[in-house]
Amino acid sequence: MTKVSALHDARTLRAAVLVSLTLWALPLLGATAGTDGASSSGPAEALYLQLGRVGLDPTRVYRVRGAAIDRAAIHMTLEDGTIAFTQDVMGRITGAFFEGDGEILLAPRGEVERRSMSLFTGMAILEERFSTAYLRFNDETAAELRPDLRATDDGAEFATKWGDTARNLAQLDAMRMLVTFSRLLPVGKNSQGLDGIDRTSLAGSSDRILHARLLGTKRGIFDVYFDSMAGEQVQAGQARAAESGSTYYDVWTAFSSEQPLNRAEPSVPKTEGVEKGHGDWVAVHRYVIATAVEPPKKIHADARLQLEVSQDGARMLVFELSRFLQIERVQMDGQAVEFIHNPAMEGTQLSRRGNDLVAVVLPEPTRAGQKIELQFVYGGEVLAEAGGGLLYVGARGTWYPNRGMSMADFDLQFHYPPGWTLVATGKPEPVGMNSSSSANDPGEQAMRWVSERPIPLAGFNLGKYKVATAKAGDVIVETYATSGVERDFPSAPIQIMRPTPGDVVPKHARVQVIAPVSPSPARNALPLAERAARAIEYYAERFGPYPYSRLALTQMPGHESQGWPGLVFLSSYAFLNEGERTDLRLDPSRTAFVEQIPAHETAHQWWGDLIGWSTYRDQWLSEGLANYCALMMLQEKNPAGFREIMEKYRRDLVEQNKDGALPKDAGPVTLGVRLLSSHFPEGYEAITYGRGTWLIHMLRTMLQDAWLQDARMKSRKISGADEPFVRALRKVRERYQGKAISTRELIAVFAEDLPPALRYEGKDSLDWFMDGWINGTDLPKLELKAVKFTAKGTSTIVSGTIVQKDALADLVTSVPVYAVIGGKRPVFLGRVFADGEETTFHLTAPVDGRKIVLDPNGTILTSPK
Repeated sequence: MTKVSALHDARTLRAAVLVSLTLWALPLLGATAGTDGASSSGPAEALYLQLGRVGLDPTRVYRVRGAAIDRAAIHMTLEDGTIAFTQDVMGRITGAFFEGDGEILLAPRGEVERRSMSLFTGMAILEERFSTAYLRFNDETAAELRPDLRATDDGAEFATKWGDTARNLAQLDAMRMLVTFSRLLPVGKNSQGLDGIDRTSLAGSSDRILHARLLGTKRGIFDVYFDSMAGEQVQAGQARAAESGSTYYDVWTAFSSEQPLNRAEPSVPKTEGVEKGHGDWVAVHRYVIATAVEPPKKIHADARLQLEVSQDGARMLVFELSRFLQIERVQMDGQAVEFIHNPAMEGTQLSRRGNDLVAVVLPEPTRAGQKIELQFVYGGEVLAEAGGGLLYVGARGTWYPNRGMSMADFDLQFHYPPGWTLVATGKPEPVGMNSSSSANDPGEQAMRWVSERPIPLAGFNLGKYKVATAKAGDVIVETYATSGVERDFPSAPIQIMRPTPGDVVPKHARVQVIAPVSPSPARNALPLAERAARAIEYYAERFGPYPYSRLALTQMPGHESQGWPGLVFLSSYAFLNEGERTDLRLDPSRTAFVEQIPAHETAHQWWGDLIGWSTYRDQWLSEGLANYCALMMLQEKNPAGFREIMEKYRRDLVEQNKDGALPKDAGPVTLGVRLLSSHFPEGYEAITYGRGTWLIHMLRTMLQDAWLQDARMKSRKISGADEPFVRALRKVRERYQGKAISTRELIAVFAEDLPPALRYEGKDSLDWFMDGWINGTDLPKLELKAVKFTAKGTSTIVSGTIVQKDALADLVTSVPVYAVIGGKRPVFLGRVFADGEETTFHLTAPVDGRKIVLDPNGTILTSPK
């Protein structure tokens, strides 16, 4: 999501929020259920509603003392109090409410997670006493507690006191509980209600969940989870309002229960993230979506998905679909099936992003290797007329049912009124007479767009556009822009020219009023297309061919921009020329950022669209690489502009917010969407784009130093396309195109041809960079002391000590050391690993070198000077 204030891709945030939605927020969502609209409520809906309304059983109230619940790293004790269990659902107890004295102990695994916990709670380990606890579980937790229970005489009173609270909280986990209990639903088309449910035990199942909603004595209400189906099984967090009033869900910690206890490694779960943790057993290979677009608000769609499953026994499939779209029916292989449409949490970041869930209940358990076709018919108001011939597609990433960012083929067919121009992901194809895209109305337009290769997502844009065309080799680059801008676009102030004192003017001269020319994106469309074409040529030379046959850049109202496969949504601001930006008096410090938007979004065609990311912890790669590739172009033609942007990123990391906190402390880049929190509402932007870009720059310059030194020694011709950083990215493209890559996999590629100067402790590994920099937050200060020059023949031996301040004691930094000779440009001597607070070094320098400087070109993310 590119804003005028930064370079973003909303596609990244959309997928990241889907990750958080499924891993953390799924238990927190309410839902509405439905069938095909023609039949009565089915067994899945009845079961779901029962799970969401279950109350306390007054006959199951006990005194409890000295009880303990242990799940992986979670240790919870119910020291003394009263506990009431819930009424049966399918013959099973699924929850309880406790009041009394209790304690929760949770020790996060790994330094990254301990620092995250400390950021929100002030302690690296969660150790909190609580007075109430609402527990939800799908296993034998009730039986585990039985030995520590004693009868009580006030059961009815306790159940009445906390009954409403328990019923309200039951809805939080109803969907997640349904995932478990759906496996016991009756099989067959004619089963109705819950009478046919198989009530056999779930004993032996690996599906286990424990959700504790606790009222802590210090931290108020917070959640602790154990979920065996999640990529990161242990999680803790809290809903909290920021100073602005916006509500965030602060994830205190999230990690795999199988993760080793090492110093800085983030959680690397056995099944990573949403796509792999919940979705690896089903793949959507193809989408065929026929959509009627009815400006200014509505769409109506028929989406057919071809899936293949690799797991036996599942009964539910979860998709993302905007809550603003009403589902009419869902069919599996031509037969109606039950579905439950889940709205997002109102008032939260997730709600505002519109990332909503639809659960499809299958009529019978899946079989490994089974192929399924699902049909969704739905419609609703997800468009908004913005003025100036522009429409805003509010559910841009959720207008069709999807399961995240997995690669698939798309066949998109559209009907829309005359006078509008529609452009979509894929390549335009002829509309056959028998196609569902054939226009039904003589005045109606029909278009079909087919993906040229599997892509992670699909979208469209609609407007009253004019088109400008450029070319990058065989690639067609088109810009779609309107003659005007949206109605709420700022207007340039009217200028009044008055004579200055001393001017000789006619006696009756009038004051001159100059009305600025209104911005016209269409007027600037061709230069923008040509800039994107040059970017394609630049990237293709270095990272391999552009993945598609065309690129469309379309105007979009608002501040944000997005880069999708073959289709870029560009903010109206990106179409402004220099004069128009001056007239609008936009912040001059942001002009350089605005100018990079087209190149940044074009780079996403390689980094983010052709190659995806494995989990939310790796999404920074897409933004960091796209951002840095755009800046590489800038560096070649405007080095000063490049340095200005990099220094701005550096300063932003240490600019205190209203609470006096530094954005750099929001966490490492590997926390992904978790960087969005009530403590740091802008944390994702500062870390992912600021620190992320710097990390890529540090990798490049480390490799470049060794490469340049080797090139000079061998008198090789220096060519940008041959530098090791570029060669490594070409390898990444060749190996991972059409796939997802993790941070560790990317770093491993860079480590394959590691020069000796970058082999810390003699190892062919960049683990030191991964541990201290990628998983770190430090901006150290580097200083020199005890420098000594010793003549030795025709050269000089330089010794000294590098002091590394304001950093963790075990931070390792590769520091370039230079010698200053007279008034000439500093001469590169070599790189030294600064390991900890003080590191001594010995290097050879020219005989006339008498001054040593560290990193004079500012290639390390140190604290601003």
